[in-house]
Amino acid sequence: MSSNTTKYRKIMLLAGLLVSSICISCALTQAAQGRDQQPVATPAASPAPKVVPSSVLSQRQAEYYRRRWGIDDVVVRETASGSLIRFSYRVVDADKAKILNDKKAIPYLIDEKDGLALQIPELEQVGQLRQVATPENGREYWMAFSNKSRQVKPGSHVTVMIGTFRAEGLVVAGQSTFPSP
Repeated sequence: MSSNTTKYRKIMLLAGLLVSSICISCALTQAAQGRDQQPVATPAASPAPKVVPSSVLSQRQAEYYRRRWGIDDVVVRETASGSLIRFSYRVVDADKAKILNDKKAIPYLIDEKDGLALQIPELEQVGQLRQVATPENGREYWMAFSNKSRQVKPGSHVTVMIGTFRAEGLVVAGQSTFPSP
């Protein structure tokens, strides 16, 4: 078997793993949203606190991303057995979030410990592992960074840079880490 055939099979397997992890993530998100839509009795005097996603270190940081960049639920997660790092977010203000989906802006994920910069791979038949559609409020978007060397691990602190957008101090979650209901 030639090395090109082997390389093609590995790429297709990697793409298949990515697609399946995205499908699982979407299914879990839809299931969680279905639970959120049920009416909950809470006292009017004390609103329920917002849950900070696992990649954002503080409620203040999460609020900054909502106000400045129009995004919420920021998550950086290891996927595909650690060979990809998935950055995902939910758009709450499409105008502010446009830079994240700009095709001309090159995204980087930088490991804060050693300065390693990861880029989004571009596969022949799949293209970039990134969504670049015009952002819509309430929709979740993602991009996957190549982590071939597996130097970025769960618990690593990273910065995501896309044009003028900067998300610093994000913590990479493991593959099996899912938000609690």
